Amino acid sequence: MSTVILDIEKKKILIPKLRFQEFREEWKNKSMRDLTKINQGLQIPISERFYEKTDDNYFYITNEFLRKDSSKSYFIKNPSESVICYEDDILMTRTGNTGQVVTGVHGAFHNNFFKIKYDETCNKWFLYFFLTSHKTQHDILKLAGTSTIPDLNHGDFYKIKINIPTFDEQQKIASFLSAVDEKTQQLSRKKELLEQYKKGVMQQLFSGKLRFKDENGEDYPNWEEKKLGEVFKIGSGKDYKHLENGTIPVFGTGGYMRSVNKYLYSGETVFIGRKGTIDKPFYFNGEFWTVDTLFYTHSFKNAIPKFIYCVFQQINWKLHNEASGVPSLSKSTIEKLKFNFPCIEEQQKIAKSLSSIDSKIKSTNQQIVQTQMFKKGLLQQMFV
Repeated sequence: MSTVILDIEKKKILIPKLRFQEFREEWKNKSMRDLTKINQGLQIPISERFYEKTDDNYFYITNEFLRKDSSKSYFIKNPSESVICYEDDILMTRTGNTGQVVTGVHGAFHNNFFKIKYDETCNKWFLYFFLTSHKTQHDILKLAGTSTIPDLNHGDFYKIKINIPTFDEQQKIASFLSAVDEKTQQLSRKKELLEQYKKGVMQQLFSGKLRFKDENGEDYPNWEEKKLGEVFKIGSGKDYKHLENGTIPVFGTGGYMRSVNKYLYSGETVFIGRKGTIDKPFYFNGEFWTVDTLFYTHSFKNAIPKFIYCVFQQINWKLHNEASGVPSLSKSTIEKLKFNFPCIEEQQKIAKSLSSIDSKIKSTNQQIVQTQMFKKGLLQQMFV
């Protein structure tokens, strides 16, 4: 009798922590082999690919398609039906950037992808959210191995375990998570539009097409061309490894790194990369330390730091790269650059106007992060 009781206690009850109240049934433990069938795509040499869409070719879905900043598109002719993906299908990368899940695309898919066919007991979007969850992604990468190029084979994919509820509950979960995704997409679109608006305002301001008036409604004086070295000095970062932990931020070209007990400079500044990332300036006000790959500006003359930040965003820093390998800038290159400067009062108005847009962009980005964290929590609690 006691043995039976122990066996029952050891059995894990498959019920999620967060659940819609109308559902009571226990979830069932399955494997991908029980619910899905997969097949790989085909590999077409670049020499046999086309760069324009025609009536008789198919969009070729490759890893290039997954890169957000890519503008390349490939097309191929006469693919077999087995390697054609329709918008309702699910694809997943099996090698390289293993585990990336794609849906909503029509074309022929590369050998780096699996097409996942699921049976009638499985809701497409429930499966999609399961595959993209943090736990499943961790399991996929573990199964793919730790080699330089992770590779998930058919057998390992079929080993993936999935706990699954009734179809109705799957549908309810999927609909709820889809609504959260839609909210994220709306916020991302809002952020994109704000960034486009800011870019347009900056073009108008710095081309002179849009000007502010003084308190009497009169024009401000004409802008004066100056070398950047005339309006500020450039400081260099230093090694921080000897410093103890503290409350003062250390910045590198990628942003915040850690906090230490001493500061290199205190006050308003605009950072610009010396080496590595040279085209991502950012503004800061307070005590800080910077590493030697990051310049900071100080000792401003007839210029306010927030306006300098606006100026730095207008400069195409990559055009001034001085290295063939890792991108690099020198103090002398920055100091020699010329830019038109308005009077201090107009600088303040320009900076205030653009800072207002920046605040809206930052707020929207925070909402995106919060929504993504909310979804992550839901995935952890709504799945078993």
